[in-house]
Amino acid sequence: MNILAYIIYFVLTYLITVQAGFIFYRNGKVYILRLLNGDEKLTDFINKMLLTGYYLLNLGHVAFSVHSWNTIESRMELVTIVTTLTGRIMLILAIIHFVNMTVIFLFSKYKKSIFSS
Repeated sequence: MNILAYIIYFVLTYLITVQAGFIFYRNGKVYILRLLNGDEKLTDFINKMLLTGYYLLNLGHVAFSVHSWNTIESRMELVTIVTTLTGRIMLILAIIHFVNMTVIFLFSKYKKSIFSS
């Protein structure tokens, strides 16, 4: 039963992580580009580094959470564990997104205050 849970969990978290990462990567470029005054090369570099860090953090969390699983005895346990851990990954993705957006917002406010003085 654990093998089935691993497969379901890995497929779900892979799809969610890759899809969300791609959306963040594609749409976040505009914000970073604006902060860096149109420096395309630096924006691409920072955006790729953010995506790499995002993937590593999520893959590490997935590996760490699977390591702590007990033996699954029933289908109900399988559903409970997979949904709980998938929900946790989605919550982590939301937190990462809001932290990144807050940092970008604060940096843009800081940049405006420096250049308007």
